[in-house]
Amino acid sequence: MTRTAAREIAIQLSFAASAAGRDPEALLEDFFSEEHFKSLAEENELFQEYPDEKQMEYIRRLLSLSVLHRDEIDANIEQYAKGWKLDRISRTALAILRCAICEILYMEDIPNAAAINEAVELDKSYDEPDTVSFVNGVLGGFMRGELSESEQ
Repeated sequence: MTRTAAREIAIQLSFAASAAGRDPEALLEDFFSEEHFKSLAEENELFQEYPDEKQMEYIRRLLSLSVLHRDEIDANIEQYAKGWKLDRISRTALAILRCAICEILYMEDIPNAAAINEAVELDKSYDEPDTVSFVNGVLGGFMRGELSESEQ
């Protein structure tokens, strides 16, 4: 499984955790049960390959950190989504933004440019071009406003 596929799964889990208000560990346990994952593979090629240990750790870490730091991440999104409240942003775009900002702030092993590029590319699979531009703009504004040139 590629890092991109693992990131997409983490974003889907972030979406689910937010929508259902579920504990990340319980969500992970249910989602990655052998029976459930096999049923997903029948419907979506993203789930054809079960994550290896390294990718599972990445998914677990991204989901846990994004839930743990949700308030700070959401405050950053609201600050850079000029004129937009969180409830006006598509839930998919919000999950993507949360995961990308989480990677930038809390996952030093992920290059910032990779987090942004992957977020924008994944959003293209889910949202309209205007929303993709919005996600790109929020992340670009966040990078310019919050992080110095040396960190980018």
